[in-house]
Amino acid sequence: MIDQLNQIKEQALQDLPGVQDPAGLEDWRIRYLSRQGSLPLALEGMKDLPKEQRPTVGKLANEVKNAVNTAYEEKKASFESSGNQLPDDPTLPGYPVVTASPHVVSQTLDRIVQTFRRMGFALADGPEIETEYHNFDALNTPADHPARNEQDTFYAKLPPHPKYGRLLLRTQTSTVQIRIMESAKPPFKIIAPGRCYRRDEIDATHGIFFHQIEGLVVDESVTLGDLKGTMEFFFKELLGAETVVRFRPHFFPFTEPSFEIDMAREGHSVRGKKWLEIAGCGMVDPAVLTNAGIDPEKYTGFAFGMGVERIAMMLHGIPDLRLFYENDQRFLKQF
Repeated sequence: MIDQLNQIKEQALQDLPGVQDPAGLEDWRIRYLSRQGSLPLALEGMKDLPKEQRPTVGKLANEVKNAVNTAYEEKKASFESSGNQLPDDPTLPGYPVVTASPHVVSQTLDRIVQTFRRMGFALADGPEIETEYHNFDALNTPADHPARNEQDTFYAKLPPHPKYGRLLLRTQTSTVQIRIMESAKPPFKIIAPGRCYRRDEIDATHGIFFHQIEGLVVDESVTLGDLKGTMEFFFKELLGAETVVRFRPHFFPFTEPSFEIDMAREGHSVRGKKWLEIAGCGMVDPAVLTNAGIDPEKYTGFAFGMGVERIAMMLHGIPDLRLFYENDQRFLKQF
């Protein structure tokens, strides 16, 4: 067996220099090192050797195996390193590098945040899995409000919070406003961007999730005029001086008075509509301030919330919200 092992080693090392490519090296490996290769098959014969011969043959077997494996690894490494070398003609064009860019919704959100930061707003954040209290009760939403129904809101199949009730996927980033008012003292001037979830019918302007950015200002002597001026300045700064903003009376349980904000831009429409509902706003309801431990006799404030996707639709003339999330490269590469 000693002669057999020496012969395999000699033959393997003699054949290896003639291997010219990775495919030939793989053939060599199969011939000598695979389970059915000559070296493993020879080593199986060790079990039939007399006990007194096994130490000597075993030592030689390890030496042969190590020598053949080492030679194989060195040859393999030489092929890998040669594959990284420059081509013979360095003037040949290189391979194209595909570069990525932020998603159009992320671009729009960054633009909105930067505009509000220039207006003096601080950035705030909160959890997407919220409590029923922070999402509804603290915002003065009555127990029989339709938004609290399981047909409109995604409730989590998790144990409820011992103090704040059931857990759910937040339907608005107003929950961040509540957490700010509970944890700090006025004055506040914050924005809260993030993803929200609602059980809406999916169509050109609605989805089961969307990105929203909400704002809150609480201080002494804050008026409706401050709200109106802030919103008009923001939209004209973001979309251009030609943007027309209108306020429609509306109802939100956490603001009073409340308004829907529509906007229009010359030459821009969404599915043939001149006006696009883009935000909701209003003066913070005194009950909300009271729930958060803020004296409504001393402080007043306003709040607003807007959909980021709808602003992106207005900015770029995109007719259908569903295009944002279909991952069609032809669409995404435009931005």
